[in-house]
Amino acid sequence: MIARSIGGVELRALRYFVTVAEELHFGRAAERLGIVQPAVSQQVARLERELGVRLLDRTPRTVRLTEAGRRVLDAARDALAAAEKVRAVAHRLPGTVRIGTAPGLTGRLERGIDALRAHNPRLDVVLVDLPVTARLTAVRQGELDLALARGPVTAPGVRVVPAWSEPLHAVVSTRHPLATRDTVSPHELAGDVLRVPSPRTDPPLHDAITAALREMGVRPPLGRPAGTVEATIVEVGADPASWTLLPADQLAGAASTRVRAIPLDPPLSVTGNVITPVDDLPEHCTHTTVAAFR
Repeated sequence: MIARSIGGVELRALRYFVTVAEELHFGRAAERLGIVQPAVSQQVARLERELGVRLLDRTPRTVRLTEAGRRVLDAARDALAAAEKVRAVAHRLPGTVRIGTAPGLTGRLERGIDALRAHNPRLDVVLVDLPVTARLTAVRQGELDLALARGPVTAPGVRVVPAWSEPLHAVVSTRHPLATRDTVSPHELAGDVLRVPSPRTDPPLHDAITAALREMGVRPPLGRPAGTVEATIVEVGADPASWTLLPADQLAGAASTRVRAIPLDPPLSVTGNVITPVDDLPEHCTHTTVAAFR
C-alpha cells in the first residue's frame, strides 16, 4: 500500500495546503478539491499544529503565505510529487506510454503513435485528456510520460521541446461580410469581437494568439473566453460580428456549414510542443519522441 503520511504528516493535509497556497482563497481551494470549505480549514490548521508553525496569515479578506509557509510549500510539492511517482510506478504496466493530449490533435496523435510503435511494436498507448495546466503538472509528477501542447509553454520540472508549427486560420460566420474571401488580414477583422481561449484554461494558446496579434498592431475587442472548439465554432457561426483564430489541426476535425475558416494574410502560426519530464527521459528518447510528433 502507498504510504498516506510522511513523518506523521498526512499527504491529504499537504495537498489541501498546497491548493490553498496556490489559490490564496479557502473557498476556491475547496471548490477545486471538490470538498466543503470547513474540511480544508481543518486540515490546514491540523498541519500547522503538527509542524508547530503558522503557514498562512488569514484575514476576512485575504490569505497570504508566511515565510515558513513559503518554505513548506516547496517541500510539500516535492513530497506530493514523490508520492504520486511511487503510485504511478506501482500501477504502471511495462511497455505503456501515457500521453497527455487535448481536442484537435487526432491526426498528429495517430501519426505519432505509429512512429513510436515503429520503434516498439508492442507499445501500449494510453491517452489522457486534461487541461493544459493539469497536463504539465501530471508530467512533472510522473503521472504522464509526455504531453502535447500549443503555444509558449514554461513550467518547472518539465522539458519543453518545440516539435511542429501550425498555421492559424480566421473562423467567421458564413454571414460575415468577409466570409467569401480567399484570405483575410487580422487588420480587417480588428473591429469585430475576437473569441480566444481563457488564460486560465489554456494559457499558452491564449498567449500565443494575443502576442501574435499584438506584434501586428492588431488589438480587437475581446469577447467571452472561448470554450471547446465545437462550442466556439457554433457560437461564432451564430454571431456574424465575432471571429476566432484556430490552429489548422483543430479545424480538421470540426465540421460546420455555418462558419468559414479563412487563411490569414500575412500568415500567423502557433508552435506545438512535446513536453517530457526534465530528468526521467534520456536525451535520445526525447529526440525519438519529438521526431514522432513532428
